[in-house]
Amino acid sequence: MRRRLTLALALVAGLALLVVVAGCGSSSGGDTTPPPNYEKDLKGAPAPLANLYDEANQLLPGGKDAFEKRVGELGYPVVANVWASWCGPCRFEFPVFQETSAKLGKKVAFLGIDSEDSEKEAAKWLKDHPVPYPTYFETGAEIAASLKLTGRPDTVFYNAKGEHVYTKVGPYSNAAELEADIKKYALERS
Repeated sequence: MRRRLTLALALVAGLALLVVVAGCGSSSGGDTTPPPNYEKDLKGAPAPLANLYDEANQLLPGGKDAFEKRVGELGYPVVANVWASWCGPCRFEFPVFQETSAKLGKKVAFLGIDSEDSEKEAAKWLKDHPVPYPTYFETGAEIAASLKLTGRPDTVFYNAKGEHVYTKVGPYSNAAELEADIKKYALERS
């Protein structure tokens, strides 16, 4: 009897692991909702933010130096999301950033940081799941390491002076949670 119970538990654990692994490779990200109409939602954004949105879905080079320079020059609070195309939790979180960037993108700058990823896969992911902002792409993890981040997804908040004020480790499960952190850490501290 004890052997059957052990075998049954091992089978259940194996099936659970299979479901998790299969979900991490899912191309849909678990959400089939179309992205917002960024052109309509972000119309009239201030010039520094509008210029940022002109680079929507681009994978930008330059690593840590280019990223830090951009954050410091924007003059707006920044929400930077660290993601990778192979990361299951990142895929499920992506619609939260799509929705929130369309809603708050006239007050806050959004940036992506894609590290330790395939450039081809990252570009494909952005084509299929567009966001209105660019992503700094790096094959290593120089930006993430400089921010002392070890996983994905993570989100880093900066005030309008370009000062790092908060890091959220792990994914956001909904837009309301992200919006609350933006108000608390980006907008109120600027």
